[in-house]
Amino acid sequence: MLKFLSRPAVRLVERYLPDPYIFVLLLTLVAAAAAIGVERQTPLEVLRYWGDGFWDLLTFSMQMLLVLVTGFMLASSPPVKRQLARLAIKAGTPARAIVLVTLVSLAASWINWGFGLVVGALFAKELAKQIRVDYRLLIASAYSGFVVWHGGLAGSIPLVIATEGHFAMDRIGVVPTSETIFSWFNLAIVLALFIVVPLVNRMMLPDEKDSVYVDADKLDDGPPRRLRATRPAEHLENSVTLAWLVGIPGLLFLLDHFLLRGGGLNLNVVNFTFLFLAIVLHRTPRHLLDSLYEAVKGGAGIVIQFPFYAGIMAIMVQSGLAETLSKGFVSIATADTLPFWSFISAGVVNLFVPSGGGQWAVQAPVMLPAAEALGASVPRIAMAVAWGDAWTNLLQPFWALPVLAIAGLKAKDIMGFCLIQLFITGVIISLGLTFL
Repeated sequence: MLKFLSRPAVRLVERYLPDPYIFVLLLTLVAAAAAIGVERQTPLEVLRYWGDGFWDLLTFSMQMLLVLVTGFMLASSPPVKRQLARLAIKAGTPARAIVLVTLVSLAASWINWGFGLVVGALFAKELAKQIRVDYRLLIASAYSGFVVWHGGLAGSIPLVIATEGHFAMDRIGVVPTSETIFSWFNLAIVLALFIVVPLVNRMMLPDEKDSVYVDADKLDDGPPRRLRATRPAEHLENSVTLAWLVGIPGLLFLLDHFLLRGGGLNLNVVNFTFLFLAIVLHRTPRHLLDSLYEAVKGGAGIVIQFPFYAGIMAIMVQSGLAETLSKGFVSIATADTLPFWSFISAGVVNLFVPSGGGQWAVQAPVMLPAAEALGASVPRIAMAVAWGDAWTNLLQPFWALPVLAIAGLKAKDIMGFCLIQLFITGVIISLGLTFL
């Protein structure tokens, strides 16, 4: 049945889904029109919200770009790539390849979203070199594992509310990760997705006549460049000693941070970890820089599109549209159903504000008072917003940009398969948030 349903979904998306840049332009117009029509804002006011907020996410954008770049550099280091190649050999059949790449992506995304996106895409390419399998579904499977990221170790909302001094601390205090990321209901949702998502991808595997294959030779990146050093500067660029003199102290700093000072995990620490592991594993500055140049290509979409999403977020927040939208869902909720409606509202808001931290800033002022008034669990509501943010990324093509850049595909090639996963994972997450 899923194979039958996926065919029209793929055709629908291939025909009507625009490029992610076009998508953000259309969302900008929709948000502006809604602010004018629903919130009765004047066009000049909306224009000012948009322009004033256009650069509000520069710090966060840089953090997101570094997660992608450092994650790519680590995942593309020779030791990591060798392990991916060894793992790919074990797949053997197209069906096993689909299941395996989904599991790898799920596991890596649970650890960190940037690492998951990059490892999943690189592993999918490695599998495509060795197994004849529908390349679109293979890459879609690699991206589908991303759905668990906000319930994992790098989930921005649970990490934010677990940090001293966060903006809602006066209302809810510090919420430990034992009540969010490592809570029973969250771990049960993650476990269910680890079982269901690979099976759904396997069941969508097209027949050979409907499959789209890729020439394995075109996927071969070849070995790292080995140039003979003729200048003193080139000797430095190819110096293992220089790389390790900087890389190893960076890793020692992390040991001090975690073991001696009891430091926590945040985006800056994740980026620091990925960067210095990459420095050590690439061995020479030249190999690291070659990987960096490839990584930056995948981040081009983030650079140009994130300011537009910052502008959209400013319109949504300043005009009151996000609050109105969230209140609309909250108004029909009870203590038992508030997690469900928080999840749904977060999924809708995520289409306009695809940023976990930014979305929490938008929705927390609505969701937290509602949780207090109805007597609902604050950690569960926070995780409902987190899961809603992650869930509709299966429809919002923005975060697929790094995967697509690595794979050499377009959003329309994979989003039809992701659409099926959107409905199925939505049911699983909703049930987990409501009844567990």
